[in-house]
Amino acid sequence: MATNACLVVSLWISCLLATSHATTFSSLQRTIVLTASPQAGQVLKAGEDNITLTWSLNTTFPSGTDSTYKDVTVELCYAPISQKDRGWRKTVDELAKDKTCQHNIVKKPYTSSNTTFTWTVRKDVPGATYFVRAYALDSAGKEVAFGQTTDAHKTTNLFEVEAITGRHVSLDIASACFSAFSILSLLGFFFMDKRKGKSSK
Repeated sequence: MATNACLVVSLWISCLLATSHATTFSSLQRTIVLTASPQAGQVLKAGEDNITLTWSLNTTFPSGTDSTYKDVTVELCYAPISQKDRGWRKTVDELAKDKTCQHNIVKKPYTSSNTTFTWTVRKDVPGATYFVRAYALDSAGKEVAFGQTTDAHKTTNLFEVEAITGRHVSLDIASACFSAFSILSLLGFFFMDKRKGKSSK
């Protein structure tokens, strides 16, 4: 009985420690300067348009601030307007549970100087309003700092992605041709039938 009680206590303590060490977004410093090429309000087409990204260390922070940074991961994130009434995109302070940034753009080794990367918006990116965020990761892959292309309230420098509808111009042309052919065929058969009716009289 005592053994079981000890086991329960140990598990409870382990869970408590794991929770207390969870990385939260609010605990991160914004030490990364990140810019993206889209203008505010610009509409990008999935599968066609590119985003050029540039990031570097914010040099206003003290020397050694980035001593634990090993990698940088850049992600496409939903703006609040595209999260409303969509629980699967919900912002949560605990990063392990956060659903704001669901589309990985690139992961690169960290360097304090300017790094530039051009990304073609993937075909599977849904239509929504977005911004871009970068996380600095330590050697364990844990987020230790961030940067983003919008303000703290995520209301500035937002852009849109127009999703692929599944329709193509060639398919539309073929459909129009078949529709026209069907109408002409119907008219042709109508006049032939009428002419046959007259000749039989």
